[in-house]
Amino acid sequence: MKITQIRELSGEELSTELERLRKRVFELRSQAVTEKLEDPTLITKSRRDIARILTVMNERRGQGESAPAKAQK
Repeated sequence: MKITQIRELSGEELSTELERLRKRVFELRSQAVTEKLEDPTLITKSRRDIARILTVMNERRGQGESAPAKAQK
């Protein structure tokens, strides 16, 4: 997924997608152990998607808090 696609999702959709991707990584790792995984780059791609989703979720959580006051001169 591209970051622009992830940013368009709602909070609930992000949580659902995160859960789906975590299950996917587990399945891919299981396939890798049993040597049935055809494309090992899928694990890396899925982990990066998870990181992107977590980044967007953290950004949104941070926007809810007040920004620190700027120092005035």
